[in-house]
Order: sequence, then structure tokens, then C-alpha cells
Amino acid sequence: MADVKLNDSQKVIAIDAALSAQTAKDGQVEHQIDVFKENMATIHRGQDYYVLLEQRSLKLQNRTADIVRQVQFDPHCSKPALLEAILHYQQKNGAVDKHAPVAFLSDEERVAVAGQENKFRISLYKVLLYIAVADAIKSGTLNLIHSEKYRSLDDYLIPKADWDVNREAYLQRAQLEKFGDCGAKLQTLNEALDAQYQETNAHFSEGDNAFLSLRANGSFHISTPKQDDVEALSLSAFFPERKYISLLEALATVDQATGFLDEFEHWQPKYQAAKPLKKIFFAGIIGYGCDIGHRKLAQISRQINENELDTTINWYFSLENIQNANDRILQFVDRMGLPNLYRQQPDVLHTSSDGQKFEVSVDSLNANYSFKYLGKDKGVSVISFIDMRHLLWHSTVITSAEREAAYVIDGLMHNDVIKSNIHSTDTHGFSEVIFGSTYLLGPIFAPRIRGVGRQRLYAFKNRQFYEEQGQTALLPHRAIRTVLIEPQWDEVLRFISTIRLKVATASQLFKRLNSYSKQHPLYRALKEFGKIPKSIFILKYVDDSAFRQSIEKQLNKVESSNKFSKAISFGHNHEFIQSEKEDQEIAEGCRRLIKNVITCWNYLFLTRVLDQETDPARKVELIEAVRNGSVATWRHFNLHGEFDFSDEKMIDSVGLTNPKNQLPRKN
Repeated sequence: MADVKLNDSQKVIAIDAALSAQTAKDGQVEHQIDVFKENMATIHRGQDYYVLLEQRSLKLQNRTADIVRQVQFDPHCSKPALLEAILHYQQKNGAVDKHAPVAFLSDEERVAVAGQENKFRISLYKVLLYIAVADAIKSGTLNLIHSEKYRSLDDYLIPKADWDVNREAYLQRAQLEKFGDCGAKLQTLNEALDAQYQETNAHFSEGDNAFLSLRANGSFHISTPKQDDVEALSLSAFFPERKYISLLEALATVDQATGFLDEFEHWQPKYQAAKPLKKIFFAGIIGYGCDIGHRKLAQISRQINENELDTTINWYFSLENIQNANDRILQFVDRMGLPNLYRQQPDVLHTSSDGQKFEVSVDSLNANYSFKYLGKDKGVSVISFIDMRHLLWHSTVITSAEREAAYVIDGLMHNDVIKSNIHSTDTHGFSEVIFGSTYLLGPIFAPRIRGVGRQRLYAFKNRQFYEEQGQTALLPHRAIRTVLIEPQWDEVLRFISTIRLKVATASQLFKRLNSYSKQHPLYRALKEFGKIPKSIFILKYVDDSAFRQSIEKQLNKVESSNKFSKAISFGHNHEFIQSEKEDQEIAEGCRRLIKNVITCWNYLFLTRVLDQETDPARKVELIEAVRNGSVATWRHFNLHGEFDFSDEKMIDSVGLTNPKNQLPRKN
């Protein structure tokens, strides 16, 4: 139909031929697949399914009954029949009978529960109730009163009544005044989108974009040229060659320069006893960060008492303290001049984030399966945030089953030390909702999207408008539906203000919003709005090869940081040995602290080399080596400790030589 080379008669003939063609008979494999699907449908929704549920009911009741009896549910529920059944269950203390409410069940489920000869199947009823409760909580139709994850979305946001009275003040505090008028902002974006379509299509039609090729199905392919190699000395040539710096020395040196150990404060503010020695804190950081474990570290180390180390960790190693210690180092490096060599523009800071899978060697509620990366083992995902100067400014630990996109804005809002202007992720950190949110929060969101040529483009005008202007390369697939955005604009601003003012974290809000039906008006408005900056970004991404190269370069830095983590996490084969999420966060915070310490030490060393160098040509070589190399290098550090070859270490300490009871030798 779309082939312009065919006339009307030829198209009719081709259509008739296609419709008249005989459909090939399904082969044996296809037939087996169809039978399998039918059997699966029977098992899932047929009598076998209900029998299976009833057989396993007792095990589920043992785990779930007390929870359903005790949890307080929000009375404002969009499924009143389900809430009625829950309240009845709680009033009966779980001892339900044939008089239990069944209105929340489907017709098929009611028939199954009624049973043959009207014998009420209590065990099956309870299982179906538990399933309905779980589904309703996840979807947001049923909310909890006391919960971090499963309260009503409105409970996380700035209170509606307060927002209505103080809207302008909130917008000013959240730096969102310029977005107050929805119509004006959409008009500005309309003009920006038109201009980007015009620029991108003009460059392609004039032959200025040789990296873009169009496919017959309407999609496109874009390639990114490799950056030109720059002749520069390797940065490793300026670091010590014959001397390995111990990790303890690096920690002590950077602490002397930054005072990051001052951030380790006692849990009790009024605690007056003397603070432990610095070496005890360094031992705790290494034990956590290198995944050795502080007890094992104390036993294999000299001058470290296990009880003293254990007490120090219990009272001083909080997640807040470790985050503040990292921030102290970042503040120090941020004031140095050498790191700014990595900036392409003096007032633009490009950042990136990426997830890395870690196995968890113990049972943990925070761990989950990820067959692609971990096989049959459970694990977590560590999301690390890094800027173009190799400073690691945030990290968090999530289950391996969660998507990274919900946590991208958490990192961007983390602290006041690193102010990102452009942020990049891979496909796992991208969504249209994130595009819309980051636009309102300030940073330009610039992800590397797998299969970007198959992404849909949008505009406020239809496709014909651009065709009439002579634009034929990249055209919008759909029009932006402003009817979804404008009625919800005030709620969008309340949502973003909640994030900006840190009333709730972005990950909390996104996870709750995503759990609702996709028809939630706020979700639909944010997603529809996000299609605008997404389309502008894709058009710019296609048109600007230097922009694509900068994204690739920045993402390479976070991937290199993941290798850095593996080098440091040698103590337990790159696995978490902690079960609780907070302990995993502390371990990751210590690992990040070690990486920031090594990066800071490198900056200090290179700054001294640059200051002491008297040869101008040599100075230029060092500057070019820094600009084209990576300061996050660790080859000149001894991360694994030292070996003791003293005579006393060769003595049998447990008495294994010359055992008294030996088995007789066979002749």
C-alpha cells in the first residue's frame, strides 16, 4: 500500500494475490505448541488450578494468616467488596465459614469455592483472598496505613490542602516557577521541537549526516564514529613505578588532606568518651569495602583488636556517616583545578549511572534471582553514579529484579556537591516518565537507548505538516496528546516539587506510581509529557555525532568504575556477605569511599608532580595525559595487603605434625 512505485491497479492485483494465497499448514512443532498452550490455560484457570491452590493452602496460611489479620488497610479503597471481605476475615480472626463475603471473587472463582454439593471450600477461599489482597496492594487499588512502600500515592506527596494554599511558595522553593503556566511551557516546547525537526532533517538532506541511514520500514540506523586517537603519554607513566602504595597509606593520606574521618560520629550525640584510633576506622572501611569482613580482618591483622573493631563498627559505621565521609572527599576534589581538565565546557558537568550485579552469599530479603547475570544464585544490583571527573557521588543497592530507572533521579537529587547538567544511562535507566521528570528538575537526560532507531518520535503537529515543509527523513509517528497533560499539570508540579524538596524520594514515588494501573491520570500525564523531551533528545542524538561520542565516553567511565569495584571487592569473590539492606548499603558506601580515596590520592599526587615540574613541555605532556587518560587507576596501589615470610610464621600453630594416632601402613 505504501509503495509509491506501484499504481492503483498494480496495488489491487498485489492485494488480491496476498489474500488468495493459501495459508501453509501448521507443522508438527506448531501443533504441539498449540496443545501446550491449551493445557496451560486449563491448568491456570481450570479445576486443576483450584485443586492445586487448595492443596497448598495450609503452607500459605501459615505464612500469611497473621499478616492479613494484623495489617491495617486504608478504608479508601477502589474495591469495596475486597475491603469488606478483609474486614470480615479480621473480625472472625481468620475463622471464616460459608457466610464469608464472596463478591470480590469472579464468577468462576465463586463456583469453585462453593464446591460440589454446596460444600464451602474454606482453604481455597483463603488462598483466593490472599491473592486478591496481594494483587490489589501491588496495583494500588488497596493501600496500607502504616507502610513505606504501599501507602496511597497521595500520602507521599505534599499535602493537597497545603499545596492549594501555598502553591506559588512551593514552586519558588522547588525552582519550578517557569513551569507554572502549562500552556506557555507547551508552546515553548512546540517551537523547540519544530526547530529540532527542521535542523536534523536539513542536515540529512544536505548530506551533512553520513552516519544516518533510513530503513524501508520507517525506522533508521545511526552509527557513532570512533573518537580520534590523541597522541599523549599514558597517565601511568607519571605514577610511582617501583613502589606500591598500601591502601592503609592512601586512606591515612587522604584523611589528613580532607578530614573525612571527622564525619564518623557516634550514634549517641552526647557521647563523651574518647574516639577510637584512626587505624580502627581504616580497618572497618577495608573490612567492609573489600568484602573481607571485620572479624576476619581483625584476626589476620596486627595491632587490631577484634572487640575494639566490632564496637567501633556498631557505634560509628552508619550509612549517613559513610555518605558524609564520601561527600567530604568530593568537596575537597571539587575545589581542585586539575579535575576540571575533564570538562569539555567549563560550566557543564556530564554524569552517568549504571547498575552492576553482585551475588549475595547469605539469605537476604533484598536479594533476588537474575538468571541472565547470576544464573541460579540470588543477588542484588548496585547502581553507581559518576561524573566526568571520575568522582563517585552516589550509590545504592536494590534487588536484582528491580529496574534502575526509578533510582536515576534519587542519585541526581542526592547531594549539593555534584550538580549534574547532563546525565546518561543505558537502556535500563531510561523511560519516558524519567525524561519528563528530569526535564522539570533541570538536568538534560541523555541515555544510550538500545535500538534507538525503532523508538517512536512525537510532535504537536501531524506528520503531514512536516512533509509539506519538505522534511522527509525523520518524521513524527504520533501527535502529543495535550488533553492528557493539561488537566493534570498541577498534580505533575506537586509530584516534582515533592521530589525537589525531598519530602519523599523519587524511587518511592515512581515505584508506587508504577504499581498503579497504567491508566492513572498522573502517570499518563507524566509519560505523555516525557515524549516531548525524548523526541527532542533523539533528534539531537541523531544529528550530533559529538554529542553521541560524549555519551559513549561518559558511560565508559561508569563501566570502568565497575571494574574498579571488582578489583577492590576481592575478599569474598565479589559477593555481599551481609543479609540486611542497610548493611549492604554500608558495605557499598565503604567500597565507594575506597575508590574516591584512591582517585583523590591520584589527583593529589599529579597536582604535586605538576607543581614541581620546571620543564614547560613536560607540564604540557602531563596535562594532555590527564585530559586523555583516566585518573581512576589503581595499578600502583597494593589492595591485597602484605605477606609475612618471617620464621615464626612457618611454625605449625595447631600441632598437625607428628600425629600420635596414625593408621598402620598396608604392606
